[in-house]
Amino acid sequence: MIDLDELPPPPTLSDEVYSRLARTVATSGKLAAVDELCEDLRRLEDYHALFYAMLMHKRVELGVSPFPTGPSSELPAEIHEEYENAIRIAGRTVGAIYLEHGQFDKAWFFYRMLGEPQTIIDAIDRFEVLPETDCQSAIDIAFYQNVHPKKGFEIVVSRFGICSAITAFSSHDFAGDTGSKLACIALLVRSLHAQLRERLLNELVARGESAPENGTVAQLMLDRAWLFEDGSYHIDTSHLSSVTQMALELIAGPEVAMARDLCWYGEHLADHFRHDTDSPFEKGYTDYRRILEIYDGVDVDTNLAYFRDKIEPAIPDGNTLPAEVMVNLLLRLNRAPEAVTLAKQYLAEVARPMMCPGVYELCRDAGDFAGLAEMAKRRGDGVTYLAAKMVEG
Repeated sequence: MIDLDELPPPPTLSDEVYSRLARTVATSGKLAAVDELCEDLRRLEDYHALFYAMLMHKRVELGVSPFPTGPSSELPAEIHEEYENAIRIAGRTVGAIYLEHGQFDKAWFFYRMLGEPQTIIDAIDRFEVLPETDCQSAIDIAFYQNVHPKKGFEIVVSRFGICSAITAFSSHDFAGDTGSKLACIALLVRSLHAQLRERLLNELVARGESAPENGTVAQLMLDRAWLFEDGSYHIDTSHLSSVTQMALELIAGPEVAMARDLCWYGEHLADHFRHDTDSPFEKGYTDYRRILEIYDGVDVDTNLAYFRDKIEPAIPDGNTLPAEVMVNLLLRLNRAPEAVTLAKQYLAEVARPMMCPGVYELCRDAGDFAGLAEMAKRRGDGVTYLAAKMVEG
C-alpha cells in the first residue's frame, strides 16, 4: 500500500512569485492575486494547495476572511450553501486533475471527502494496464481500500501475476463482501486454467502432437501419461494447491468446471507434489474435484456417498470436519432436513466454531424447535432449552 507520508513534498513557489503576488494584491486586488496563485500552483502541479487556493478565492469573493480558521458552519448562515458548493467544485476540479495523472490515492482524498466514490470507481473501470503504467496507486485504492476490489484484483493479476495475486488475496480482508471475494477467486481460477492450457498446448505442439485448440485440460492430457514423466509439471504446484482449495468457495459458473480441470491435472502429478491433508481431504485433488463435481451436478449421489462414508471413521479421532463438509454440501443442494439430521447425529456436542452452521442454527432455520430443545438439553443449556420449548409450544 502507498504511504502518503513517504511521498516527496510538493515543489515550492519561487521568491519571484511571492513578490509578484504581493504586488498584485496592492495593484489589482485580492481576487486577481488569488487567480494568479491558482495558475502558479497549476504550473507547479501542487494541486492539493490549489484546492485551498480555490476556496480562498470564494472566501474573498464572499467578503469573509481569507483564512479558513474554522468549519464552514461558522460562516454567516446566508452563505453556507454557496461556500459548500464551492468546496464541491474545488474538490471535483482537483480530484479530476489527479485522476488525469493516474494518482488515484490523491484523487480519493477529495472524492471520499465529497462522498462521491462512483467517480473513482468509474475511473478505475476505465484504467488500462499498459507496460509503462504505474499501477500501484490504482491497486491501493481499488483493492486494499476496498473501493473497487474486483477491478483492483484484476490489475494485480495482470501486472504482477498469479503468485502476487494469491498473496494479495490471502492477506486481504473482504469485510463481508462475498461478491468481490468470489469474483477474485473466479479470476484466479480462470488465470491459472488459461496458463495451464497454454503450456500444455505448447508442449504438445513442441512434440509434434495434434490437439484440439479448444480442448479442456482433461482432453489435452488424455492418453498422454508422458506429460508427467520424471516428475514433470507445467505450472507452479503451490499455486495449483492454493487455487483449487479457494475454488471450493465458488457458487456457480464456468470457473467450477475449470477448477475441476485443475484438480484433474493435480491428480496426475507425482506424489510429492500432491498436498494431501486430513479427512475429508486426505486424497487432496481427488477430494476437491469430487466436491466441485457436486457443485456442477455431476454424479451427485455417488459423490455424496463418498463423503458420507468418511464421517464415521473420523469421529473416534475427534475429527468432525467430514460431517461439517457434508452438512454444507446438503445445504448447498437445498436438502436442509438431511443436513439437520446429520448435524444432530454428529455435531450436537460441538460448541466451537465450525465451517458449517451449528446445530442450533440449523434447527432454528428449519423450524425444528423440538430438535433444538433436545440438543440444548444434551448440552446442559437450560436457557436455549426453555426458549425452544416456549416457541415449540
